Amino acid sequence: MASIGILGAGTWGTALARTLSVNGHDVAVWSASAERLAALARERRHPRLPGMEIPPAIRFCPDMADVCAGAEALVFAVESVRIRETARLAAPHIGSGAILVSVAKGIESGTLLTMTQVIRAELESAGRTARAVVALSGPTHAEEVALDLPTTIVAACGELSAAEAVQELFSTPYLRVYTNYDTEGVELCGALKNIVGLAAGISAGLGYGDNAKAAIITRGAWEIRALGEAMGCPAQTFSGLAGIGDLIVTATSLHSRNNRCGILIGRGVPVAEAVREVGAVVEGLNALPAAMELARRWQAEMPILSAVDAIVKGADPRATVAALMGRRRRSETERSDLDVCFENAMIKNKRGMGMKRVITYGTFDLLHYGHINLLRRAKALGDYLIVAVSTDEFNWNEKHKKCYFTYEQRKALVEAVRYVDLVIPEESWDQKRSDVREYHVDTFVMGDDWKGKFDFLKDEGVEVVYLPRTPEVSSTQIKQDLHEA
Repeated sequence: MASIGILGAGTWGTALARTLSVNGHDVAVWSASAERLAALARERRHPRLPGMEIPPAIRFCPDMADVCAGAEALVFAVESVRIRETARLAAPHIGSGAILVSVAKGIESGTLLTMTQVIRAELESAGRTARAVVALSGPTHAEEVALDLPTTIVAACGELSAAEAVQELFSTPYLRVYTNYDTEGVELCGALKNIVGLAAGISAGLGYGDNAKAAIITRGAWEIRALGEAMGCPAQTFSGLAGIGDLIVTATSLHSRNNRCGILIGRGVPVAEAVREVGAVVEGLNALPAAMELARRWQAEMPILSAVDAIVKGADPRATVAALMGRRRRSETERSDLDVCFENAMIKNKRGMGMKRVITYGTFDLLHYGHINLLRRAKALGDYLIVAVSTDEFNWNEKHKKCYFTYEQRKALVEAVRYVDLVIPEESWDQKRSDVREYHVDTFVMGDDWKGKFDFLKDEGVEVVYLPRTPEVSSTQIKQDLHEA
């Protein structure tokens, strides 16, 4: 049993408090509203969570120090605009071994900091430390979690052991928790998906149908990923629970405040009145200024989010949609159709038709001349060189190491090498057999430190070659030398 504090007694904070209490933990809840705390303690029900009883073991404490002191985990469950103030008040009472968990979704205007970054900043200002700050995010309506309906969520932290500790605390038969090391990407998804939820609601309020909603979700996801990749976040995060998962539920469910607010705006209700009618914080509106500034700073094209910003500022919704639909025509793929067709034609050639295909695998972090030497010699063994670059998740979960550059950055570096014809992701140890089949590989190449490890591929009719490494250089040695310099 762990001692856990919840800062915030809204629907999400109260639903999580119940989940943790039912999971056997000692839970105390604080809120800035003493009146709300008293009502929850007395009635053991939350007015916005019908059907959920608050376990008698949960304590409601008006003194924040009582909730923070001795807490092994402290959950920040207030709206995004109150995270900094709450962290400032809590910081003096937080123990150095505590894991801090942010379930707020937003980006702070002005600073452009995510919620975990704001919490860290306030800890530093107070001269305090914590074990780690974890983002907990995903497609999680409090109304469903409160009723033990099956739900999935992701705990994100660069310190994987902290994410796994949160995974252990929150996991129940009804709440499945995954881990991710990409805290910034997970939090970016959580903030920006609310704006896309507004867009989906506006579309519905204008009377548009499922086709428009599907387009908003799909292209909205593309916009969020484009910004995230520009900021250096791994692409995989945006196809995960915090990305497309949370986006789908926010853009389609009437539990979603952002969706409901968007519907009212689409029907012509003024923004302030729409927020009052929703009766709760609409985080998509809070996130808009920071989202627009990030798009400008990183030169990311975000037409849907920009359209929502324009409508919120008073632009005519139908005219804004017409402008969106009338933009310059373009391809859906990021690479040119000519490149894709050429590559596909090359790959589909059968063996024995005059083209010999070679494949190799590696991390290729801090690309150096040893890598170039390996790629040069690998290309000399054939006509078409395929390089499988290990993804960030594979490096972290299986190789147990973190790269300096993200997968997308390492992929771009390897693609720029003239010996390389195609770069693909390496996502597991076991994919090599399927790769040599799918890409019609003739020769498999690895460094001689792997000698004998991949001889099983000879059963696939593939030549297996182990090339000597360049002895005087390695990424590990470079990192050590730079650290000691």
